[in-house]
Amino acid sequence: MKKVLITAIALTLSMSVMTSCRDTKDKAEEATENAADVMEEAGEDLEDAAEDAADAMEEAGEEAKEMGEKAMDSIKKAGEETMDAAKEAGEDMKEAAKKAVDSI
Repeated sequence: MKKVLITAIALTLSMSVMTSCRDTKDKAEEATENAADVMEEAGEDLEDAAEDAADAMEEAGEEAKEMGEKAMDSIKKAGEETMDAAKEAGEDMKEAAKKAVDSI
């Protein structure tokens, strides 16, 4: 009877250890799957962030180009206005010189 009782206890203990090992294996597999999901999500987030950064850089480049074009237009306009003013001043001086010569 003692042997039967010891054998039953040993079998019960053995079954308990086997069940515990199976649960541990299942939990390890689940943790591995969760880790893979988290890594995949992190990769997607990094990809999105990289795309956003590229878009922002492209937009900044376009804005810089537009600002450069506006600056060039302003410089061109200022140059034209300066040339027009110089022509007018030259004509005024020419007339003044002509009047001075006529008065002599």
